[in-house]
Amino acid sequence: MLLRPENRTKLDPSNDSDFYSVPRLVTHVDEGFIDQLTELYREKLQPNTRILDLMSSWVSHLPEDMEFDHVEGHGMNHEELKKNPRLSSYFVQNLNRNPQIPLQDEDFDAVLITVSVQYLQYPEAVLAEIHRLLKPEGIVIISFSNRMFYQKAIAVWRDGTEASRVALVKKYLKAIPGFSEPEVVARQSSVPNFLAMLGLVGADPFYAVIAQKAVPN
Repeated sequence: MLLRPENRTKLDPSNDSDFYSVPRLVTHVDEGFIDQLTELYREKLQPNTRILDLMSSWVSHLPEDMEFDHVEGHGMNHEELKKNPRLSSYFVQNLNRNPQIPLQDEDFDAVLITVSVQYLQYPEAVLAEIHRLLKPEGIVIISFSNRMFYQKAIAVWRDGTEASRVALVKKYLKAIPGFSEPEVVARQSSVPNFLAMLGLVGADPFYAVIAQKAVPN
């Protein structure tokens, strides 16, 4: 088993749908993180492709100068998703209650999870669904920092270090047959170091774990 039952627990065990019922029209990471994420998307995504923005909100951080055939959004709050200008369509679903995603097999070129993987109680089930939804050679990009809603992050994430969280996401992907060896991107914040040292601005660390769906033999 990938995670033990105690690894999946949350400090706040109430229904996630209630927690996310009020829209939060804020960004959950700093501008340095966002800039690095947008640049990573510019490097890894192809224009005129189909994107699934899983666990999304009112902003997707996709490059403004890149057009896509379709961007499907998923999240926990209708109002947040409605305000996201990059989404072609969207749906609301609690993946901790039902990890089966109601979309067609091999329909997407990329699946994105941005600063949200820490809330998945059954990540192996969600990653298996992502593998099903991706076209051959499609990619999944899971990005995260050290911020979280502490009461809603699972225990193994809360209690871990930044290094152990990177290893954990790699473990999630390796548990699903048919994904490539995960690639890790770890970058310093674009905020000048002297400003961070002076405490004038924050400097969120940037991590992304990327894997590709293998082409069948």
